[in-house]
Amino acid sequence: MFLTARIIVVLLISILNLCCVRGDDSLPLHLANEFKQEVRPLIQAHCAECHDGETREAELDLSLYQSVEDVIRSYRVWETVLHRVAMGEMPPADASSQLSEEQRKVIVDLIARVRKFEAERNAGDPGAVIARRLSNAEFDYSVRDLTGADIHPTKTFPVDPANEAGFDNSGESLTMSPALMAKYLEACRVITDHMMLTPDGIAFAPYPAVTVTDRDKYCVQQIVEFYRRQPIDLADYFYASWTYRHCDLLGSPHATLDEVATQLHLSPKYLRTVWEVLVPQERFGPLAALQELWESMPTPTEPDSNSAKAARAISERMRRYVFSTRKLFSPSIQNLSIKGGSNGSQPMVLWKNKQYMKYRRVADFSFLDIDVLATQVAKSFDVPEESNLAQFKADCQRFCSVFPDAFFISERGRDYLDEKNNEGTVRLLSAGFHSMTGYFRDDQPLYDLMLDQAQQRELDSLWRQLMFVSTTPQRQYQSFLWFEKAESGFMREGKFDFVRSEDRESWTAPMIDRLAEVYLEKAIDAGSDEITLDAVRNFFIEINDQIQWVEQTKVASQPDQLDAVILFASRAYRRPLTATEAQEFRDYYHLLINRDGLSHEEAIQDTILTILMSPQFCYRVDLLCDTDKARPLNDYELASRLSFFLWSSIPDEELLSHAAVGDLHRPERLVQQVQRMLRDDRIRGFATEFTGNWLDFRRFEEHNAVDRNRFESFNDDLRKSMFEEPIRFMVDALKRDCSVLDLLYADRTFVNATLAKHYGIKDLSFVESQWVEVSDAARYGRGGLLPMAVFLTKNSPGLRTSPVKRGHWVVRRLLGERIPAPPPNVPEIPNDESQLGELTLRQTLAKHREHPSCAGCHDRIDSIGLAFEGYGPIGERREVDLGGRQVDTMAIFPDGSSRNGMDELRDYLKEQREAEFVDNVCRKLLSYALGRSLQLSDEVLLEAMRDQGRKDGFRIGTLVTTIVSSPPFLSKRGRGATANDFFEAGDTDE
Repeated sequence: MFLTARIIVVLLISILNLCCVRGDDSLPLHLANEFKQEVRPLIQAHCAECHDGETREAELDLSLYQSVEDVIRSYRVWETVLHRVAMGEMPPADASSQLSEEQRKVIVDLIARVRKFEAERNAGDPGAVIARRLSNAEFDYSVRDLTGADIHPTKTFPVDPANEAGFDNSGESLTMSPALMAKYLEACRVITDHMMLTPDGIAFAPYPAVTVTDRDKYCVQQIVEFYRRQPIDLADYFYASWTYRHCDLLGSPHATLDEVATQLHLSPKYLRTVWEVLVPQERFGPLAALQELWESMPTPTEPDSNSAKAARAISERMRRYVFSTRKLFSPSIQNLSIKGGSNGSQPMVLWKNKQYMKYRRVADFSFLDIDVLATQVAKSFDVPEESNLAQFKADCQRFCSVFPDAFFISERGRDYLDEKNNEGTVRLLSAGFHSMTGYFRDDQPLYDLMLDQAQQRELDSLWRQLMFVSTTPQRQYQSFLWFEKAESGFMREGKFDFVRSEDRESWTAPMIDRLAEVYLEKAIDAGSDEITLDAVRNFFIEINDQIQWVEQTKVASQPDQLDAVILFASRAYRRPLTATEAQEFRDYYHLLINRDGLSHEEAIQDTILTILMSPQFCYRVDLLCDTDKARPLNDYELASRLSFFLWSSIPDEELLSHAAVGDLHRPERLVQQVQRMLRDDRIRGFATEFTGNWLDFRRFEEHNAVDRNRFESFNDDLRKSMFEEPIRFMVDALKRDCSVLDLLYADRTFVNATLAKHYGIKDLSFVESQWVEVSDAARYGRGGLLPMAVFLTKNSPGLRTSPVKRGHWVVRRLLGERIPAPPPNVPEIPNDESQLGELTLRQTLAKHREHPSCAGCHDRIDSIGLAFEGYGPIGERREVDLGGRQVDTMAIFPDGSSRNGMDELRDYLKEQREAEFVDNVCRKLLSYALGRSLQLSDEVLLEAMRDQGRKDGFRIGTLVTTIVSSPPFLSKRGRGATANDFFEAGDTDE
């Protein structure tokens, strides 16, 4: 579980007390004396031969360190010295002078005590965190969350360099060159190309929206996606009604109808309507037949009985019955025609659309001759007696009202008046015009029956957006003018010459009124009936209203659009704008219009470009030291630090709202927000950036080392699937607040169809690009990080496996062990496994280790790498290698034990190295969170992370919460501050 607020407060106070009550800043005399009298002579005697001012082997001169203070100033150098001496690597085995175990212990013990003293007296120091630009990933994620569009503007940027800890989110590595600045400018221009003005403000498409066609496509897709999200399957509502009817027997005796709908992701509003027509009462016609099916549903005997399957099957029968019966009540609507014109003319087609729309929830009784009725409906429901005809008609109307012939129409043919010619020519939201632009909204049943008020407002807004953004009415009217002159010929006479489709003046209100008058006169002269004339009148009235609404709204919405830009700037800056900043943006916008002659839209775009290029957006200025003394982060700075840590992106509205209230820094609120953020889908940013950089697979989607002629199954889909697996696994672990030990020991993973085939998992079924959890992955040799194909493939040369690379990956990336670079002139191992000759890869490595400069490191990594030999160069399971030799996964591990394969590798890690893994995870997590390399003073916080984690099994949430509740995370240094004067600024919490 996460830390409680009480534990956080105790932890915070204990760290602060440790930091603040330190007495004399000077080092204890006994440490200084021990170094001079015991350690320094040992170093001079056994290390100076290689590491003095003249030889400086490995660029290390130990003669520079004459005192403990010298050691502390170069603590990172001495961290390496400590490690090498403790591991017995220094002095090397071939050195002329060797340390005894007792001498080695003296050096290690003193350096460790000096480091501990220095860490404790500076504990809580936030360190030198440099204000920096956003990383490429942070910029992309931030633009996504700022605009709502996943644009990836940095795809042409150079790769960000990593810091010492392996992460690309620190000022140590994220510099800005003139060339990169030019790329930022180009990227920001690309972003503004995605912008559109809307009636309420601004919006961004996922692709450049500089043409009317692009904007049209975006707006149409938004509406269609809204429709597709709606739960309109009738069988689901029949099943939900059965669930509610028997909720007591199904384990939820107090569930309400609305709660059942919410649980099953249905419309509560429509479920109530369906329930009302199913409850027992005297019914006639189709409702009576539907109730008969409803009453045949089984009564569950226990919550997990098979009755649910039977109820689902009957629900689907009820749905089929509704579909087949509903068709009987739909009218047959004839086309309108006009002499000298086309029945495909816009007034004619729109009239027919409206007739169909009028009958969506109405029963057409034009067939109500009793004999005809008997013929048509005998298979669906009983024929009524004459005395029950009125009740029958009422129930038919109720049936049609509850079960419309369509909830919405999302597509029509180009000219649905002539359906035989419409195959393959459907268009989304189309009015059904032939070769003309135009949309028709036909969703009233959905609107009235299913949508709540918020959803209704959203749908209305989307349709207004379509009209406004893509100027649909104007374009539709232009199409009308062109069609009537070029296709139908109705307006070829000279009296219609005053309007032309290419003339903008033609769609002004006076011109539309004038054309309506002339058009109607000809229609009357042609002998058109009143229905046709009404269709013409209504067409001109409605298209005129729509066009004028768009034209007027373009002007009226400009202040709102400028306000939206100011709000956009506030979100980009991650804080409220000052009054001066807001006014400067407004002044700049007006300057662009008045001085530079830009249009309103161009001025809006340039203002947004200015915002995106500002250091307030593309830099982490919240990290900047802005006072002489160290100080706590304010709540807006804390919101940014949290969001960039856990989401690699800007804070959302909830974080900013707590910053505005001023309670984000309070321990209980901080814990609550961390819990929320870890469960949010944006945690994928953390899973990708932290895990991807830590475990070195971040750029695997570009991995091209595999020989695709030899491994034909390794295609782009498989490569992407390999990359996705650890991200899915990590996101799941974060959302479930699993232990970090699950990364090693979990018996589960996630696969899609491509990866399942690669892993030989045959008992799963998939829908399109679906990913599913494999909960018994050990059956297939998988589970946790170790056997994931992405790591096995990344750490292979392409035509063979590499126990060296795979073992190195485990000890360096997972366990945090320092492995020096290989010495020069080491003999190469052939890259192709089939070219090893008579030797196996194991034997080749053994021969390789005979090289004296190789043995020390290879003894620590080769055995671990050999445990992976049951997996081929692209992570496939195997029993023979590419040369046809039997694979052997047995090895002598660094602890002297003989172990075999993946399972026993996990046993070794659990028994011998688990503490190293946990320590490494803590260090990587802390370095990533703080955005800098670790320093000595962080050791106290690392110890707190290990202590708190140990109490609940090292849950990820506990480690994260310990970090974000600590002084280094909650504070920042002052200008020119050093570690020793950090806490002179006082407490970091109230």
